[in-house]
Amino acid sequence: MSATPTEMMAVAASRLLANDDVCFVGIGAPSAACNLARLTHAPDITLIYESGTIATRPDVLPLSIGDGELSDTALTTVSVPEMFRYWLQGGRVSIGFLGAAQLDARGNINTTVIGDYHKPKVRLPGGGGAPEIATQAREIFITARQARRAFVEQIDFVTSLGHGAPGETRATYNVDTAGPTRLITDLALWTMLDTEGRAAADAGFDARSAAFTVVSLHPGVTRDALVETVGWPVRFAEEVGRKVEETPEASAEELAVLRDLQARTKAAHLRANRVKDAAE
Repeated sequence: MSATPTEMMAVAASRLLANDDVCFVGIGAPSAACNLARLTHAPDITLIYESGTIATRPDVLPLSIGDGELSDTALTTVSVPEMFRYWLQGGRVSIGFLGAAQLDARGNINTTVIGDYHKPKVRLPGGGGAPEIATQAREIFITARQARRAFVEQIDFVTSLGHGAPGETRATYNVDTAGPTRLITDLALWTMLDTEGRAAADAGFDARSAAFTVVSLHPGVTRDALVETVGWPVRFAEEVGRKVEETPEASAEELAVLRDLQARTKAAHLRANRVKDAAE
C-alpha cells in the first residue's frame, strides 16, 4: 500500500511524537497525526484540544474543537481559561501544533489577512489561541500543504511568532520557548537549523541565522518539485553540514490504522448528517 501525500504528512508527523508528550492539538492534519500516534506507538500520549478537553481519546476525528466526541472521551474537561493558564502558560504542553495561511522560512505565521491590513485582499479567521500556543508551548510543529501562495518570503501580517525577522531571536520579544522546530508537509520534513546545522535543542543554536531546512524528502518527491512550491530560497540540509534523507514509506500498520480511523470518521459524520436531515 502506498500513502497519498496527505497520508504521508500525517504519518511523518505522528512519528515525531513520543509516549510522554503533551500535545496541544489542532483540527485536521494535526488531529490525524496525534491520534495515529496514540493508536500506534504512543498509547499514553496526552492530547489537549482548545475547548478544554484533557487527555481525550476520540474514536473518530473531530469536526471542530467543540465536537462532543472530544469531551465524551476526555479524562476531564476544564474551562478554556484554566486550560490556557494552567496547562499552556504553565509550561505543561510539550508540543503545540499550528497551521498557517502564510508561513515564512523562520516559522512566522499569518492567519489574519492577505494583502494590506487596512485594505486586505482576503480577511482570514485570525489567530484564535494560536499566538499563545506559539509562545507558550515548549516546542511548535507546523503542518501544511506546500504551495507558493502559502510558503512566502515575507508574510503579510505576523499573527503567531516564529523566530522573528532574520537577525532576531524569540528573546527579542521576551519569549523563552523553543518556538517552531519542525515543519511537516505533504512533500517533506523540515527542521529549524542555523547556518552551522544546529537545531533548537543543540548547544550553541543561533536562532538569528535559523531557517526551516529540508532534512527528508517523502518517497517519490524530487528537489525540483519541492522548490516549485516554495516562495523563499530553499535551504537543503547539505548546505549546513547535514544530509537529506528519504522519509521511510508508511508501514502497512500505519496506513491501516490511519485509514480505519478516517473511515470511522466518515461513517460517523454521515450518520450525524442523516439524523440532522431527518429531524428537519
